[in-house]
Amino acid sequence: MTRKVATVFGGSGFVGRSVVGRLARAGYVVRVAGRTATDAATLRMLGDVGQVVSVVASITDEKACVAAIEGSSLVINLVGILAPHGADTFTAIHVEGAARVARLAAASGVERLIHVSALGARADSPSAYARSKAEGECMVGRAMPEAVIIRPSLIFGVDGAFPAMFARMARFLPVMPVFGATTRFQPVWVGDVADGMVRIATGADMAGAIFEFGGPQVLTMRQIVAWAARWGGHPRPLFVVPRWLATVQGMVLEHLPGKMLTRDQVRLLYVDNVVAPGARTLDMLGIAPSPMGLVMG
Repeated sequence: MTRKVATVFGGSGFVGRSVVGRLARAGYVVRVAGRTATDAATLRMLGDVGQVVSVVASITDEKACVAAIEGSSLVINLVGILAPHGADTFTAIHVEGAARVARLAAASGVERLIHVSALGARADSPSAYARSKAEGECMVGRAMPEAVIIRPSLIFGVDGAFPAMFARMARFLPVMPVFGATTRFQPVWVGDVADGMVRIATGADMAGAIFEFGGPQVLTMRQIVAWAARWGGHPRPLFVVPRWLATVQGMVLEHLPGKMLTRDQVRLLYVDNVVAPGARTLDMLGIAPSPMGLVMG
């Protein structure tokens, strides 16, 4: 029997690695689409020989996307950016890139498209990031109405930036700065997010559904930073950064290499990031979300 083919855009990233491994175990031949072939080279060990393959395909490149999608029964788009870099603007990646993948998937006869957006994606958000995510969802829905959209909250995992970033900061700082101290988040484990995608891909038809993935705990940013510092072995006193000062810091840091903080990210940090009442959740896929303390130890 010929194996089904899945194309995962952004498959070499933090979330992508978990998704690719689970798709391989589910029997798919997985094409990991990235900007360079080396992006996905280390993922080949997640499947049998020849089961996980690297494909050079940016979602901004029409021809490359056509080749990456051709023959696939499943396409997953995980590509996203937290800050613009040169030609990689929010519009180019979250809107035009997302629309391109959806349009080409529909034209190619792809059975299922899973588009990963973000919790808090809203057309009226104060954040350009969140507005672009909302516009991207709209464009995906127009191009392929049966696409399934996933909106995750803050994703955590041992190999991810969170909570490792806060833990590293606590190792070197005597006091931990906290931005948006009272903003609520619902941290979700990367393994649960990946399992949810695979169940959507392999389960009953869920055409046009929108899922919101969150963990079992609603925590403030103050609680998250304090937990991460303790988890890293360096508990620290906390300093709540006033919003005006956070904005000034974002104004400076967004012009430096790496863009550690931008004014748009500051705006986003003051908007609650929790699952909406009545939303489709991981529980509806038969997945009981894992708390941070259980997963991270």
